Amino acid sequence: MERIGNALVALGAGLLFGLGLAVSGVVNPLKVLSFLDVAAIRTGTWDGTLVFVLGGAVAVTVLGYGWALQRSKPFFHETFVTSTAKDIDLRLVGGAAAFGVGWGLVGLCPGTAIAALVWPMAEPALFAAAVVAGLWLGERFAHHRS
Repeated sequence: MERIGNALVALGAGLLFGLGLAVSGVVNPLKVLSFLDVAAIRTGTWDGTLVFVLGGAVAVTVLGYGWALQRSKPFFHETFVTSTAKDIDLRLVGGAAAFGVGWGLVGLCPGTAIAALVWPMAEPALFAAAVVAGLWLGERFAHHRS
């Protein structure tokens, strides 16, 4: 029963996150690309409205972490699960670079692509398929090297 409760909480969090992405306009690649094109500031075509989305996300994260970490344990788990990794290695830098380049070229990231799958557009579906293929290939190469 606990697994069902955890799955429902995860589903609810995912739906809330996706709704937030949709309402904010981040699932629209053209809006994201208009935000990332800071050279457009000179021409007056830059769309800076996503600054408020980023600011809201940072505020919710800071407040949420502050509140959550005052608790002795999370609501639906025995302990907090946090990463202990501290190393900055090639895999981390390469992944961050791939994320940034993909976002800058296409205007989508994995989260927004999944949220955008509810609309009948080919681009998010192709992007999501490419992400899945990239994850699969990455795992294959990681197992091949070890």
